[in-house]
Amino acid sequence: MLRKVRIIFAAVFFFFITMLFLDFTGTIHSWIGWMARIQFIPAVLALNAGVVAALVILTLLLGRVYCSVICPMGVFQDIISWGHGKTKRKNRFRFSYSPAKDWLRYGFLVLFIVSLVAGIGSVAALLAPYSSYGRIASNLFAPVYAAGNNVLAYFAERLDSYAFYSTEVWIKSIPTFIIALLTFAVIFYLSWKNGRTYCNTVCPVGTILGFVSRYSFFKPVIDTEKCRNCGLCGRQCKASCINMKEHEIDYSRCVVCMDCLEACNEGAISYRFSLPWKRKAEEGSTNEGKGYAENDGRRAFITAAALVTSAAALKSQEIKRDGGLAPVIGKKDPERGTALTPAGSSGHRHFYQHCTACQLCVSACPYGVLRPSTALDTLMQPEMSYERGYCRPGCTKCSEICPAGAIRKISREEKSSIQIGHAVVNLDMCIVNRDDVQCGNCARHCPAGAISMIPLDPDNKKSRKIPVVDPERCIGCGACENLCPSRPLSAIHVEGHEMHRTI
Repeated sequence: MLRKVRIIFAAVFFFFITMLFLDFTGTIHSWIGWMARIQFIPAVLALNAGVVAALVILTLLLGRVYCSVICPMGVFQDIISWGHGKTKRKNRFRFSYSPAKDWLRYGFLVLFIVSLVAGIGSVAALLAPYSSYGRIASNLFAPVYAAGNNVLAYFAERLDSYAFYSTEVWIKSIPTFIIALLTFAVIFYLSWKNGRTYCNTVCPVGTILGFVSRYSFFKPVIDTEKCRNCGLCGRQCKASCINMKEHEIDYSRCVVCMDCLEACNEGAISYRFSLPWKRKAEEGSTNEGKGYAENDGRRAFITAAALVTSAAALKSQEIKRDGGLAPVIGKKDPERGTALTPAGSSGHRHFYQHCTACQLCVSACPYGVLRPSTALDTLMQPEMSYERGYCRPGCTKCSEICPAGAIRKISREEKSSIQIGHAVVNLDMCIVNRDDVQCGNCARHCPAGAISMIPLDPDNKKSRKIPVVDPERCIGCGACENLCPSRPLSAIHVEGHEMHRTI
């Protein structure tokens, strides 16, 4: 019963968190975006004390339920391990007890904390479980999902149906794609061979919650009087934390998956209330009132999981078409002196210190503005670029879904007054100068009215006009850069500001 409940909750969380990264329409983020905000590392970086406290209390009460239900990387490992178990019957019982490698666990935890304190976000992002899974989903799964959608859209159009529409499939960053691919390969190998090795060796969240779960009130307990030392529970434990020789369970590594309860044919393992300071031998030999304790454990598990879910719940894609017959030369990203960060991030320091590089905002951006950085110091963390679109003043999607507080939630009105950068004109590239034609495209489409057209020759009334930017009115949205007809580089581009300001 408990195992089935755990699997149902885990499947629901895993499916919807994955859909957050796959949904390019942006329709489901307002409904289930809270699932990203209750992830441990994003909650810590967002200084969301309520969520952090709830997860710690949940772990203290029920053990590492977070790792087996809420964390998408944990569930992803279980899926891979389950798949291996289905290949051959003997693989169902392929695990064995192994002592905890504390020096490795705490070594990765120290590296993670030092990286955060030192502001080396790319190193911390490599170790964070939610961020790692986010990159796998957005870089590996999302293109496949989008391609499948395009196939459906192709056939739907021929049936005069518009239930689907095609979207562009593209790799936003080659370095990040390679890192995601390598992460997937490592996680797949470890899970296929040894189950939860990543959780109990590399993952900093697993190490932190493992320390708390040592003192959890509800936990799997071995009854030594019923146990026949068959070893089935230990061979089914993907956390490799059941020592059958000593009849002990390493609760710091147990993820409360309940597989051992199902494997035991004698009913010698039960998930029940057990005071943290009692000796394991005393717990195992105490049979009085066990039936009530098992029922209490089941009720506590289901009730707590439902409460966490309920409490957390309280908390148009643009398609460009040329329309002509001439080949269209694509735009190139200009070399910016200062990178652009989204409105609501306050500036570089705040953004890069809080961003987990999960790339949920990259997946949710409807205009292709956000993509992973390729710079070494901000590798994998999002930055803005305007070759494929520009940042619409009316779009606040990234601020609405950021789970780590790197982009605070802002209104549309507030975004229109936040200056993230300013436009710079390169007259040598401007087609007014270069091709001797009239243009003014940048001025016509500037939503802030920050661009004026002045005569190239002030003394000639018929002189062609060139753009001039008012830096006090420009908000850095990139409409001018994106819509500039100059190719391959725009004649006007946006330079970012390290500190945003309100104008």
